[in-house]
Amino acid sequence: MIQRLKDFALYKFKSKNKFGIHSPFIFEFVNKVLYEDGEYYSYQLIEKIRKHWLSSSSKLKVVDLGAGSKKFKTKDRKIKDICRISVQPKKYGQLLFRIVNYFQPENIIELGTSLGITTAYLASAAKHSTVFSIEGDPQTYTIAQKTIRLSKLENVKLINESFKNSLPEVLDSIEKVDLVFIDGHHEKNATINYFDNCLKKSHDGTVFIFDDINWTDGMKQAWMIIKDNPAVTATIDLHFLGIAFLHKGLKKEHFLVNY
Repeated sequence: MIQRLKDFALYKFKSKNKFGIHSPFIFEFVNKVLYEDGEYYSYQLIEKIRKHWLSSSSKLKVVDLGAGSKKFKTKDRKIKDICRISVQPKKYGQLLFRIVNYFQPENIIELGTSLGITTAYLASAAKHSTVFSIEGDPQTYTIAQKTIRLSKLENVKLINESFKNSLPEVLDSIEKVDLVFIDGHHEKNATINYFDNCLKKSHDGTVFIFDDINWTDGMKQAWMIIKDNPAVTATIDLHFLGIAFLHKGLKKEHFLVNY
């Protein structure tokens, strides 16, 4: 915990705002997406659903197929605790909404549905898109189904299976992938493997977003390897989230942006 606080303090010290960015593409993204503060139509409903789950003391017996949790000591977890600890905070859920709203991707893959709050943000921003969201735990998956129904979304395909088994099937079913959000199985080799698999169906405009890039030494190493991949032309490090772009017209640059 102490090291994570030190890492965050160092990030805040070193990171830049939009005025320290000289790439026109990244500057526009930071200005129009990262720092955009408008109130969109979907925010209120999704946050209302979040509040509903935050008030639920019902328990789930969670089967964790990924790296596990440093905060949960048992498999029996209250829904309100899962919502408070494991679900993307409002700040980042709404950032993901704005990213989708900006790029308007057709095929979105989310690895790690959890309660479906982030899934709803991804799907609400582009109703023409299809969000393939994979969740390994069956009870959490059931809650995510309820979230999507409450969100009145029809462009989400929830999949209750391991990432390892279902990701290849999803990729085989689509011609290309436009946006990928990896928010589960936070291990170095697994993260790199999911990235490499999705890269096969990527294109010049595909956007990759990684959660918890500074969570462990392994995740820090995974992020470094992803940044060095020849297909990646620019990255944005927000400390908790990492964003990788494949735009071939960009100079290879990495940006530490204050958020």
